[in-house]
Amino acid sequence: MKLQVTQENLNRALGAVARVANTRGTLPILANVLIKTANNRLSLSATNLDIAITQYVGGKVSDEGAITVPARLMQDFISSLPSGVIDLELDDTKLKISTDQYQSTVNGIVADDFPVMPAITSGHTWSVKMSVLKKGLQQVAFAASNDESRPVLTGVLIHSLGGKLYLAATDSYRLTEKEIGVAKEDMTMLVPATAMNDLLRILGDGDDEIQVTHDDQQVLFQVGDVELVARLLEGKYPEYRKLIPESFAVQAVLKRADFVNVTKVSSLFARESAGSVTLKVDEATQALSIRSIASQLGENTATATGKITGDGEITLNSRYLLDALQAISGDEVLFGFNGKLEATALRDSKNSDYTHIIMPLKS
Repeated sequence: MKLQVTQENLNRALGAVARVANTRGTLPILANVLIKTANNRLSLSATNLDIAITQYVGGKVSDEGAITVPARLMQDFISSLPSGVIDLELDDTKLKISTDQYQSTVNGIVADDFPVMPAITSGHTWSVKMSVLKKGLQQVAFAASNDESRPVLTGVLIHSLGGKLYLAATDSYRLTEKEIGVAKEDMTMLVPATAMNDLLRILGDGDDEIQVTHDDQQVLFQVGDVELVARLLEGKYPEYRKLIPESFAVQAVLKRADFVNVTKVSSLFARESAGSVTLKVDEATQALSIRSIASQLGENTATATGKITGDGEITLNSRYLLDALQAISGDEVLFGFNGKLEATALRDSKNSDYTHIIMPLKS
């Protein structure tokens, strides 16, 4: 293998793929990135056996070849080089890297030992706008669980319902759902949230179409010159839609900025009580107040005015409440519940395509 590539392109590709490399695994080669040439292009790939990312880079290829080299070393080294042209040349299992000022040799492992995710040969393919998927994942993926004892909750559900396509995630304490478009066919797949977070780092803000191909075992996202493949999670996802209230006995419509401010202030006094704050909605005063108590620090009550219907109070985790408010993009937030022990819903008051549910705490 012998080729020339720019530092900028190589550095960007390594940044996209190297984070997937697994330095704690039992297979040493999983800590490496696969560098190979094909069709006069350079491809870089990394995998942890559950997720694989490949990015293609243009270059001037003189001789074809392939090698795997340590991902962390390669990323740190290339990012430290000045911009310009880099020469890569393979000598047996040694990759020689040179510029005008630097000459280095990195010891590699033969590419034949690198695990490759199986290709999807008979899957379903659909597309979605990059900006829509990116926004949806930003609003949903963080609510997935980190608890491996319930694997299905560590995923983001992509499914169709009533001709529409949805993303959903829950950790059993909170739930997020986002409508992202029209579903041309019935589908249900559960993608690891870790893979979705890796995909988020790749996605840009443009309106380019992302092509998604999936079968019963894995899914492929094609984003420009980058491909991400992930194994799907097995298991039945909870019927989460039963938790979403259809109407509210108590409802408040507030400016999102005001709601965020009073929640932030109240959370400062809620640290001793694991973030617990009590929200009181009062129709007579047309106000929502948040009260928090810290036996060592004192107590605080913060109030925001809005359009109020009904009276009631409910106790929530202030961090979950802040996460929900920051995920909603509108200027006004609808906050509603039916009882102090029932699920609370938040959404943009003018747009119902995103719903955030928080389960209450016992007060």
